[in-house]
Amino acid sequence: MGLSALGWAENRERAVVKQPFVFAISGYKNSGKTTLICRLIPELKRRGYRVAVIKHDGHDFVGDVPGTDSFRHREAGACGCAVFSKKRIMITRELEPEDKLPDEQMLFKAFPWADIILLEGLKNSSYPKCICRFPKEELPSAEELADRIEEEMKQR
Repeated sequence: MGLSALGWAENRERAVVKQPFVFAISGYKNSGKTTLICRLIPELKRRGYRVAVIKHDGHDFVGDVPGTDSFRHREAGACGCAVFSKKRIMITRELEPEDKLPDEQMLFKAFPWADIILLEGLKNSSYPKCICRFPKEELPSAEELADRIEEEMKQR
């Protein structure tokens, strides 16, 4: 069980700063990555882990839905926008040409409480990974992949 089981918020002074374990779910478009991640998250949660997901998109994307206030703010020219409620936050930031190109490591800092960060994509990265090849090959079961992730966590 990860640091979260110690009650991190109550034990800040004695909590050891740890890095979440990073594992990539990779493959080409429509190879089952999202399906596998959506099966894996509940299994890892059942085992007591806090799981965050960072998705790499090789194309440009729209992070909020047209018609929402945050979308309208961005369309009006805001260089960044945040939305928050009792349950959720979302932050978007427009990149300028002189900005450092974003990468997954920039986003790791957003999830310091996570035990595991799943990356969707990044098939050419050096992270431990599962390559999805659906429909040529069946996806592994969530239990099987969770076992593999736990084994790799022990080896780090």
